[in-house]
Amino acid sequence: MQTLKFDVHGMTCGGCSGSVQRALSKIDGVSHVDVTLRPGAATLEADTTRVTTTQIEAAISSLGYQAKLHPSEVRSAS
Repeated sequence: MQTLKFDVHGMTCGGCSGSVQRALSKIDGVSHVDVTLRPGAATLEADTTRVTTTQIEAAISSLGYQAKLHPSEVRSAS
């Protein structure tokens, strides 16, 4: 498992962050999702053998938000 942080742009309210959190929680291989409105970010634990960062970014983008992996935040989860 890896802890990954994504910068998420375009969220304007609690409903937006809730939508992102629900969508990410449904992805196979993703757990412990935390989405914050300000600053726009999503932090999650992912099994990178089951899901890629590109798939996670695509899931966020499909909701109408821009997402980019924050490379300096990638670290092994305990």
